[in-house]
Amino acid sequence: MLSVTNVNIYYRRKRVIHDLNFTIQPGEIVGLIGPNGAGKTTIMKTLLGLTRASGEVKLAGEEVTPSHHAALQRVGALIEAPAIYPFLTGKENLKLYAQDPAACDSLVQRLGMTAYINRPAKDYSVGMKQKLGIALALLDQPQLVILDEPMNGLDIEATILVRKLIHDYARQGTAFLISSHVLSELQKIMTKVLILNYGTLIVNAPVASFSPTTSARSRLAVTAPKLARQLMEEAGLLLGADSGDLVVATAKLKPVEELLLAHQVTITALTPAEPSFEQRIVSILTEKRGERDENQS
Repeated sequence: MLSVTNVNIYYRRKRVIHDLNFTIQPGEIVGLIGPNGAGKTTIMKTLLGLTRASGEVKLAGEEVTPSHHAALQRVGALIEAPAIYPFLTGKENLKLYAQDPAACDSLVQRLGMTAYINRPAKDYSVGMKQKLGIALALLDQPQLVILDEPMNGLDIEATILVRKLIHDYARQGTAFLISSHVLSELQKIMTKVLILNYGTLIVNAPVASFSPTTSARSRLAVTAPKLARQLMEEAGLLLGADSGDLVVATAKLKPVEELLLAHQVTITALTPAEPSFEQRIVSILTEKRGERDENQS
């Protein structure tokens, strides 16, 4: 669906994106992750032909450049802020671009916009404008949708609606490239992750590689940590301690529980000992930042 090959982007003669290469297949939901200033929005604008770059960007086999936009008729996008006309109603904004009025009405209903869609957009809250922007990006069943921080300003209910809508479109073959700092939300929808650091793509991998289905170790918080540690060490059930919590083999949780209950010690918290998705992302970025600092010193 999308192919990016050896793309370099310059700003005032300084290279800000270095040798970018990645592909997105139909139905994939790709998360673009990186710290502020890493170049995420710059990349998205380049994919839309808004920024000049060397290298090659192809959508469904057709090249995209600032002077050649034909392929972008199959692309929906929400970059930085919704591009809406404030004195038109939400419905009038949608009708400016919608080729299928029935599909337009379906989007309004699915995004929960029915109650205010006929009001002028200037009176919308931030969340209402954001949903309208997402609706505009999804009009007419695009082949590729590019979303920059789509969950900004959305409440919990709206976030769930958008998440479900993205999944539904992906099942029908629409590909997504989504940038967000809310990694917990991004993890729930994306199938592949791209990590950008100082303009360089440092990770291009399936999200499943960051999320082991099972945890071999578990972390326990208990009511009497000193006694619990002594009991578990004597029984050979303790693997170690981490930030005051006790670490045990997940397969040994039952004997651990029986041992602690026999001595009136209660488990107050039980979590996987492996790092979370967010922790792994932060660890990767921290490691790369350290390598960069060493190379510059």
